[in-house]
Amino acid sequence: MQKKHLTLAVLVTAVWGLNFPITKLALAAIDPLLLTALRFTLAALPWVFFVRRPPIAMGWLAAYGLIFGVAMWALINLGIELGVPPGTAALLIQFSAFFTLGWGVLLFREHLSLGQTLGVGLAALGLISIIFSSPGHATTVGYGLLLMSAFSWSVGNVIIKQSKVREMFAFVVWASLFPPIPLLVLTWLAHGSAPFTTLVTHLEWVSVFSLLFQVYAATHFCYWGWNLLLREYPVSRVAPLSLLIPVFGVAGSMLMLGHRVDFNEGISIALILSALAVGLMKGREPVRIA
Repeated sequence: MQKKHLTLAVLVTAVWGLNFPITKLALAAIDPLLLTALRFTLAALPWVFFVRRPPIAMGWLAAYGLIFGVAMWALINLGIELGVPPGTAALLIQFSAFFTLGWGVLLFREHLSLGQTLGVGLAALGLISIIFSSPGHATTVGYGLLLMSAFSWSVGNVIIKQSKVREMFAFVVWASLFPPIPLLVLTWLAHGSAPFTTLVTHLEWVSVFSLLFQVYAATHFCYWGWNLLLREYPVSRVAPLSLLIPVFGVAGSMLMLGHRVDFNEGISIALILSALAVGLMKGREPVRIA
């Protein structure tokens, strides 16, 4: 991977990691489904009037938008609201790396290097350890929602490869058109008008900052950068880089939310860092079978 792309990957994962504790700040005042709807509304509007639609089928845009808006980020927000700590949420979402590596093998006939195989094993140990060392206030449902969102992210990665889209920023903007309406409907069906009334009467600057960070940093910038990497490199090369996200997520939680890392969690983070280092070891290029 070129140095400029590696730098982009680190910056993207840093912003994504910090997005977890920053999202927690907004969830104190905004319903999780409504927050997700607002995020993708602002990600799409008014930008769709100025950015040309990418020359791919509308079905790809709809599929990606619904997956990463409804099936991924809405579930992440719900999981955090149910009690999953932001740092742990950032770790659980990294199961997407394992799912994505599997998709690369099954769909794109990519072969995993020895380093990637060892990295998967170490990362699995780290992720399992962090779950079992959790303080225990997260519900089982919350953990399940985070794992479902991780699987959804891996499906989104496959869509990027299959659609062969080149205009990444336009792709993110246009795909963001599709999540808001389903999310607004789900919000109303789940809680009626209460979340909308609360939004008007209790909106504070912290929530506004959190929402804007989610839109312009975590959505526009990060998905543009991540999808660009998926366009340029095999999914098996890009996926392990996402393991940096929980490192930044835990660090951000410590700084913003006062989260403390105990010994067991420290060991888990060390395992994940080791997995990243081993998984990025240079090996032979993936073999593609025609």
